[in-house]
Amino acid sequence: MLDERRLARVRWRCRRGMLENDLVLSRFLERRGSRLTEDEVDALDRLLDLSDNELWDLISGRAQVDDEGSRELVAELRAV
Repeated sequence: MLDERRLARVRWRCRRGMLENDLVLSRFLERRGSRLTEDEVDALDRLLDLSDNELWDLISGRAQVDDEGSRELVAELRAV
């Protein structure tokens, strides 16, 4: 189970300037937030280090995911 403080930090980092990202990430966290593994949070942290435009390009499918550890997570974000 994920530490509540780490989950709260991830939720805060998911608040983005681009509405599209904000909506996708908030919906994803509503559905999966409490069940995220440490590895998934690590992958999400790497994605959240990207700029809003880079992140949206990945989520929308305009760009391919180079980080193998983030591929499944991006696929889940795309499905939201």
